[in-house]
This record gives sequence, C-alpha cells and structure tokens, in this order.
Amino acid sequence: MATEVATPFLLEAVALLGTAVVAVPLAKRVGLGAVLGYLGAGLLIGPHGVALISDPGTILQVAELGVVLLLFLIGLELNPERLWQLRRDIFGLGTAQVLLTGLALTALVMLVSDSWRMALVAGFGIALSSTAFALQLLQERGQLRTSYGQRAFAILLLQDIAIVPLLAGITLLTPSTAEPASPLWMEATIAASAIIVVLLVGRYALNPLFSFLARSGAREVMLIATLLVALGSAMLLHLVGLSMALGAFIAGVMLADSSFRHTLEADIEPFRSLLMGLFFMAVGMTFSLDVLIDAWPLILGGVVAVMSVKGALLWGLSRLFGASNTDALRIATTLPQGGEFAFVLFSAALAHGLMSQEEESTLIAVVILSMMLTPFVCAIYDRIATSLRAHGVAAEVVECFGEASANVLICGFGRFGMVAAQMLAAEGIAITAMDRNAKRINYARKLGYKVYYGDITRADVLRSAGAGEAAVIALCVEHDDVMHEAIGCIRENFPAARIYCRATDRAHALDLTREGVDFHIRETFESGIVFGRAALAALAIPPERIADIEEDVRRRDFERMQMQLTGGLFAGTDILHARTPRAETKQSETA
Repeated sequence: MATEVATPFLLEAVALLGTAVVAVPLAKRVGLGAVLGYLGAGLLIGPHGVALISDPGTILQVAELGVVLLLFLIGLELNPERLWQLRRDIFGLGTAQVLLTGLALTALVMLVSDSWRMALVAGFGIALSSTAFALQLLQERGQLRTSYGQRAFAILLLQDIAIVPLLAGITLLTPSTAEPASPLWMEATIAASAIIVVLLVGRYALNPLFSFLARSGAREVMLIATLLVALGSAMLLHLVGLSMALGAFIAGVMLADSSFRHTLEADIEPFRSLLMGLFFMAVGMTFSLDVLIDAWPLILGGVVAVMSVKGALLWGLSRLFGASNTDALRIATTLPQGGEFAFVLFSAALAHGLMSQEEESTLIAVVILSMMLTPFVCAIYDRIATSLRAHGVAAEVVECFGEASANVLICGFGRFGMVAAQMLAAEGIAITAMDRNAKRINYARKLGYKVYYGDITRADVLRSAGAGEAAVIALCVEHDDVMHEAIGCIRENFPAARIYCRATDRAHALDLTREGVDFHIRETFESGIVFGRAALAALAIPPERIADIEEDVRRRDFERMQMQLTGGLFAGTDILHARTPRAETKQSETA
C-alpha cells in the first residue's frame, strides 16, 4: 500500500529532474538559455505533452516559492539607501509604464471585446511583466547590476506593488449585485500595518536573532532561520492581500545591511535556483496546445500586439527617463512579456464574473506564449547588436553599478584586519570585511565598520561577498589551517585575485611562501622593528645609526628566511646575533 502511494510522487520527481537535466543543457548549448530549456521540459512532460504529470497547478503553487526567494535575494542586494537612489525609476518610470501600457492594451482588447470591464482587467493584467522570467534572464546574462538591469528591476518592483490596487480594482469593477467587500480604507490599513510589522521585525529583531544563532555554530539552523524569515514575511503579506514576493523583498532589504547578508545569500541560492527551475517547468506544463489550436489567429495576433506595444512604450519611456538608446532597447526586449501576476488577476476576474472561462484561457495562452518568446527576442537582439558592433556600426557601453563593488575583500576583522582597513579607507578604497566571530562583528559595527558574517573557506560565500570582482583578497585570520583552506578555495575559484596574508609566526610565514601567496607579513615583525627603533632612540643612538641597524636587521631576516625554506626552521641561527657594522668599518672594508 505504501508503495502505491509513493510511486506517483517518485515518478513525477524523476520526470521533472530527468527532463531538466537533458533539456536545459541542450537549450543552453544552442544559445536559447536555461529558461527556454525549462519551459520545453515542462511542455514535454505536462498534460499537453506525454502527460507524465497531470496536475501542474499543484507544482506551480510550490514552485512560486522560487519567485519569493528570488525577490528575497534581490532585496539583500538593495539596502534602503540604494533603494532610495532608485526612487525616480521605481515610482516615475515604473508607474508611467503600468499606466500607459495598461491603457494602450485596454484599447487593443476593446477591439475584440464588448465589455470595457473585461478589457480593463486584461489590459492592465498583461501590462505587468514576469518578474521571474526577466530577473532570471538578467542574472543569466550577468546584467542585473548594469544601469539597464537596475531600471528594469525598478519597473518590476513597481509592478509587484501595483498588483495590490489592481486586485482592489477587481472588486470595484464587480457589478453591485455581488456581495459587498470590506471597505477599501480598511484593507489599505491592514496592508500598511502588515508592512510596518515586517519593517519593525527586520529592523530590530533579525540581527540579534542571527547573532545568537551564529554563536551556536549550527549552520543548518542559520539556513532554517533564513527560510523562515523569507517565507514568513511572504506569508504575512499574502494573508492581507499583498504580493508574497513583495513581502520577501522587504525582508531582504531589511537584512541588506546585516552582518550575515553574504552567508544568507549563499545558503539560500541553491533553493532559489531549484524552485525557479521548477516554476518555469510548471508554466510550460500549463500551456494548452488545444487552446492555441482552437484560437491560434487571435492568440498569435495578441502576442505580437502585446509584445510590440509593450516594447515600444518601454523603449520610449526609458529614453524619456534618461536611459541611453542601448539601455532602452535592452529594457524593451527584456520586459515585453506578460507575467505571473496576470494569472492571479485573471483568476480573480473570473471569480467575480468579469470575464468568461474562454476569455481567461485565451489571455493566459497569450501571456505564456509571450513568456516563451522573450528569450528568443533577447537572443535576436544580442546577435544583431554583436553583428553591428563587429562592423563598427554601433558601439555599446554598458554602465555597471557593480563597478563600485569592493576592490579589497578583508577576511578576518580583528586588530590586524581593522588596521589594514583603516589604511585602505584613508585612500577611499572600497572594502568588504568578513569574520565568523559574532561578538567581534558587533564591536566593529559599533565603530562604524560594515563587517559581514561568513565562512571564508566556502566559495559560494566568497562569491556572494564579491571575491569574483576583488583585486585583492586579504586573509587576516588567526587560524593557520583556516587560511590554508581558504587559499586553496580562492586559487581554484577566483584565480585573478591577488592573495595577501597575515602570518601568525615565522613558521607560518614559511608555509605561505611555499604556497606562493602574493604577499605576506608576520603580524609582530613590523611592530617589533618600530619598538626596537624607539628603544635605540631612547638610548641616544644617532638616527643615522638606527637607520643602518634597521636596514641590516631586515636584510638578515630575509636571508635567514631563504635558508629556512630549504634547511628547516633553525637554519641561519648564526646570523641572528651578528652586530651591524659601523659606517667607518664598511668604508675600511671597501677600501
């Protein structure tokens, strides 16, 4: 009996994993991208393909958590200050796009529909682009942090916010015979209260929580807490009628300045990637070939009209708000599709009697087909742009917000690391600092430093902290074995970075020399030199003599280090106690 219950689930799991493993690499190999690979895999095994999975709706509900985690990760990269810098694009460009595109598409739908209410819902529903598709495309191409990527994200964020008044509009458009809903002011108050709760919890409770968990040393509990924060905030806002993705995004923004940001990002990324792939496959399963066959002229015409109108308005509005022609074209080819919020809006309209089942199916087909075609449109644009640049017809300058990312990554922020950070900050060098000691992190933050919690032996954490862009990675940790493991990790995953190390003692310095790091220094050597120089000065030794002694000690230390590399730790001991020749002695020897 147990086997009979488990078999369908195992069959579906194997079908999902197996088709994804085959379809995605094939799609990427021919230049179509991972998104189309997932869509094709879903279409193949869904109810309109070989029917290995008959209920894609259930999978879609679970897979929507991928969109939630995606927005949480985006929030981690946008602290409130950075979000404020995007306010013009969010509330200006984003609002203009939703309003103008919604009205233009409403006018188009009116050409084939007698109901202005249905046309209004359809027009504004399709005006919302797919957050999941667009952000996945931007991340695949490594362009989320470019100027056009930031503008595209600003538009998507406003669209996530816009779903709230649009859903309220469904109620207002419903004929008066329907059951009255709660007053709009009450719904707005409840929604605002939920957002305030998320903001307050994120501001005052999350950092102490993660500090407590970090001291426990249980990495899996940190991961569980991260998922709890992302999904809990999403659930709270969903319960009051807001977007789950918006709730997760707000929670992410509240943690963007947290010491644990990079570790949280690295821990949650695998879950996000898996669920996003599942989401795209579920969307492919819901695409009905029967609906397409029955009304293909209307659906294909709708897809062309929607993508053309949205693309043209996106280009024009982006140019109006200061984007270059290249950026405006990229935005227009990244966001012309319908989005997942259209499914929610159309389902609500169907439940309130604003559209028929046939109209809903047709509109959903238009949305899904526009999603499927977006990667093709992006690929075509890329090929045309590449061809033009190759012939000198156009030059593309990609302005990247990531240029301001860390130039130096400091791993270990004790006394040694803090002094090194002071030197770099004095020249205005951008740094990111990491440590695993929660108390030390809290102390450094009280002094005004931004230090993040993270394990420097994990490539995913280092990558999240910016190791891929860092010119120098400074390893200032106290534990030799941790540093050794980190050096191997950096060499394997970030070969372009130069490795600067703090040596805890002479034996450690010899090990670092053998490992071939770019620079190392014993933590007490320079301070000992300065101390000895001051003691000599106190004994009335002339400055010229002190300078000669320092130069000689440094030279003998280097010579002894070379001997020790081959002869062992005690090689060169005889030169330790030699006296520095005086200037007159040197001159007589030369003569």
